[in-house]
Amino acid sequence: MPRNVPATSPKPELKPIAKNPAAPRAARLQKESQIRAEAERQFAQYGFEGASLENIAAALGLSRHNLLYYYPSKEALYRVVLDEVLKEWLERMAGIVGGTDPEAALRDYIAAKLRFSRERAAGSQVFAREVMAGAPRFRDAIEGQVLPALNADVQTFERWAREGRIKVLDYRHLMFTVWSSTQAYADLAPQFAILLGKSRLDEGDYEAAGTLITQLVLAGLRQGRPASEEA
Repeated sequence: MPRNVPATSPKPELKPIAKNPAAPRAARLQKESQIRAEAERQFAQYGFEGASLENIAAALGLSRHNLLYYYPSKEALYRVVLDEVLKEWLERMAGIVGGTDPEAALRDYIAAKLRFSRERAAGSQVFAREVMAGAPRFRDAIEGQVLPALNADVQTFERWAREGRIKVLDYRHLMFTVWSSTQAYADLAPQFAILLGKSRLDEGDYEAAGTLITQLVLAGLRQGRPASEEA
């Protein structure tokens, strides 16, 4: 007869050790952010053609192969940098649409554009380089995002004009003038600093520029004789 085998308790089920998915995700996001920041700096300085993945990677202590783990090509990295710059630019420049006070809206818009030129000068320079080259790698984004935003701003100006609050002008060229005058404080800031006898522009210089640009724009928009009659 078989011997009685003492009953044994069932072995506890071994559960896999839970991993924290947030840790590697956070580390990857941080590394991607560092790569984009360095790429933005080098694309601003050397342009798309002059910048290289090898130099971007080296500045971060990475190999080119390591960098390609995060971004598959220089074109992909360049596009991500431009997309990020444009997204922030459009978010900061959204103050005109829906505005009820033209002077306040334009004052805030110009101040925001100058802050962007100061706080993200490299990104502003990357965007300007691309545009001056004819936007060969970013035309679709300009047509798909910047143009609708510009059209919305122009419609707001036209509404203000119908309400008799501003003069009738070519509002598209007005916006081009605002963009170019504020963009200069990103692209030409080192030259302006030299001409002002200082190592770099300070907050007071940007405030002075904002005050002057705002005064010029508002003076052109204030009601009076039609622009075609003014010499």
